[in-house]
Amino acid sequence: MRKIWLLMLLSFFFLSCGEQKRIYWNFPVTKSNCKYTYKVNGRTYCVRKKADGYVEYGIASWYGPGFHGRRTASGEIYNMYKLTAAHKTLPLGTYVKVINLENGRSVIVKINDRGPFVRGRIIDLSYAAAKKIRMLKKGTAKVKIIALGKRVNHKYIPVEIKKGRFYIQVGAFKNKLNAYKFKNRIYKKFGIKAKVVKLDNYYRVLAGPTYTYKKAKEFKKKLRNIGIKDSFIIRY
Repeated sequence: MRKIWLLMLLSFFFLSCGEQKRIYWNFPVTKSNCKYTYKVNGRTYCVRKKADGYVEYGIASWYGPGFHGRRTASGEIYNMYKLTAAHKTLPLGTYVKVINLENGRSVIVKINDRGPFVRGRIIDLSYAAAKKIRMLKKGTAKVKIIALGKRVNHKYIPVEIKKGRFYIQVGAFKNKLNAYKFKNRIYKKFGIKAKVVKLDNYYRVLAGPTYTYKKAKEFKKKLRNIGIKDSFIIRY
């Protein structure tokens, strides 16, 4: 009888371990889910094609003044006061929720850089993000990160969603007349067609549409090149 109970306990233990492994660890990176690779300090890292379902536990660190104003791996300029982060293998542009397991505080950040290339660390937060979850003083914290996807129309959607009606938000105004003036100005100056819609109590000027996320990114780049900056993609 004692042996039976022992076997049952051992079975429960291994089943529990199996469940934990299935829940807590991500699918391994293979050639089939690897988008591209890069090398740092002689080590090769594989950037994943998709971020959906990605959950990771580990140590977070943060970086600030020494990198402020430098260009990130995404091409964006690092701003320590924005909610961004560096990760080694998640697709750039992915939003993740970071939970400080030491105090329960959380923050949502955009992955726009690569790193941290320090053994045992899984994510490097901006100064602002680290401040949100109160880890500035200590410098590191035990965290859980959950991939949310890309942000479209103020919602987080899985990275693999590629088709739909996408616009580039080029302006947002409290005053309706100012929104229409801006819309008419960019049409006269650049030939950019746009419309004004009211979302979240703001009159938003939306250029477009395009019908794939890839085309939306190309359109956003075109707008940036002609001087329309601080724009972003929404699905509307």
